[in-house]
Amino acid sequence: MQPKRVPVRMCTGCGEQKPKREMVRVVKSPEGEISIDLTGKKSGRGAYVCRSLECLKKARKARRLERAFSCQIPDEVYDRMEEELAKGE
Repeated sequence: MQPKRVPVRMCTGCGEQKPKREMVRVVKSPEGEISIDLTGKKSGRGAYVCRSLECLKKARKARRLERAFSCQIPDEVYDRMEEELAKGE
C-alpha cells in the first residue's frame, strides 16, 4: 500500500512549499471580500501564507496577494489580517 500523499502549497510571502495544514488560506469571496480562512473551507479564490507575520508582511510589500486576486487590497484589510494572524500564533 502506498503512503498517503500530503497536499503541498506555496507561500505567497516567502515562496517556500509546505504542507497545506501548516499554512493559512487567504480568501477572496465571490462578493469580493478578502479575509483569512483558518478552517480552509470558505468558498472563493484562495492564496496561502505561512503562519508568521513576516510572510504576510513580505506578501504585502511585494503586492503578491493583490496579484493573486487581481484586485486592489486596502490597508485596513491587511491590518485586520495581521491582527488575526497574531491571535492565531
